Amino acid sequence: MFIASKPSILIIDDDTAILRTFTRIFQRKGFCVAVAEKGKEAIEKICCNHFDVALIDLCLPDMEGTELFPLIRSTSPGTVKIMLTGKMLMRNNIEGADALLGKPIAPDELLSLIDSKLKDRNMEIRL
Repeated sequence: MFIASKPSILIIDDDTAILRTFTRIFQRKGFCVAVAEKGKEAIEKICCNHFDVALIDLCLPDMEGTELFPLIRSTSPGTVKIMLTGKMLMRNNIEGADALLGKPIAPDELLSLIDSKLKDRNMEIRL
């Protein structure tokens, strides 16, 4: 379980270098970090924990990342869902995602986006 005062993030990606790098970055910024390399592992973590943010790779080894959206929505509707992809897409959004980013990702850009999305979410909760 995570500490309530720290924002929590689940990073779902089959690239271990991305998992290591983002884990370090987010821990330094004060996040509680959990990681998953496959969709099945992510499902187990989503069912047991609340996450403020989920970074989800579009193409996981065992499923498409978008398949996790209904579970996240039902267990933690306020979770900010950011889809990551290394593929060229002909669209700039994916239904159910709060944002879509292409890889490689500049850490400062990602942190700024997450900060903005969390502020927006917190404003909605207060209304």
